[in-house]
Amino acid sequence: MYKKVLVPVDGSETAERGLQEAIRLAVDQGARIRIVHVVDEFVMVSPYAVVTENVIEGLCISGKSVLASALETVQRAGVAADTQLIEAFGTAAGELIVKAANDWAADIIVCGTHGRRGLRRIVLGSDAEYLVRHTPVALLLVRAVGAKS
Repeated sequence: MYKKVLVPVDGSETAERGLQEAIRLAVDQGARIRIVHVVDEFVMVSPYAVVTENVIEGLCISGKSVLASALETVQRAGVAADTQLIEAFGTAAGELIVKAANDWAADIIVCGTHGRRGLRRIVLGSDAEYLVRHTPVALLLVRAVGAKS
């Protein structure tokens, strides 16, 4: 039985699919949801660029907006939820999601995945793959619409 469902969101359609599945699971199990968003300061800049305070602030504001929208969606479904904004200055998002799941004692992580393969996965990374390999709790991956097997 799942009582604590952790859901990472990034504002993408794929993350929304994961959130919807987490809501269905929470309703079925009488569970609580924690929605997390990882602000990765290095996502939009080269490794050699200096990250300015304005860029980081903008990413945090955007992250808070993503969390607020997701929280509203969960609450409309009648599920208890809270949010957590995590700053990832140089740390992989997957690693921080696993830490958040451990710290909160989550029973399951429900995560949307783009299903990238080959070079795109190598170049863009795969937080879902990291979760599969490192999470100590149950994991439900929700595929993107049109993702190839």
